[in-house]
Amino acid sequence: MAEIDAFAAQLLEEAKAFLEKGRNSAGEAKEAFLHASLNLAFCALEAHVNAIAEDFLTMEDLSAHELSLLSEKKVELSDGTFRLTTQMQIYRIEDRILFLCHRFSKKSALDKTAAYWSQFKDALGLRNNLTHPKTPATVNQISVERALLAILQLLDVVYKRIYGKRYPPAKRGLDSTIELP
Repeated sequence: MAEIDAFAAQLLEEAKAFLEKGRNSAGEAKEAFLHASLNLAFCALEAHVNAIAEDFLTMEDLSAHELSLLSEKKVELSDGTFRLTTQMQIYRIEDRILFLCHRFSKKSALDKTAAYWSQFKDALGLRNNLTHPKTPATVNQISVERALLAILQLLDVVYKRIYGKRYPPAKRGLDSTIELP
């Protein structure tokens, strides 16, 4: 297992552990644990997407734009040719996931009309409201549980599409392997 894979798995376990702490807390402490859980879950998703992208970076038939999406590096037109630069180019997580499944799927691409996709989009909206607040974000135990389940389900679908096998931690659901003090 590559370092990024192990780190992504650790982040997800930490997110689940903070959710467990949130379930057993009240007031501001509960809110803090739920916020941490939600943010760590999306850090884990980003890390998993980066790990998957890394698996395909060495393919020889990739265009500059495909390399850009995989490596999150900017493409520029230089001397009549598109070239990858060293400048960072951030893409939306949903665009990267859709690209990975469309380009490297052993099965069909992701179904954006499926329940797992709409649940993921709801989770993403919740995370965006917390990360980029215009008003105080409303985050509760149920919404964080749903968000983590949506991320687990999406990762499971992505793994099945790309690798032809289930995402191993999906079997444990929201049960963490970490016990926080």
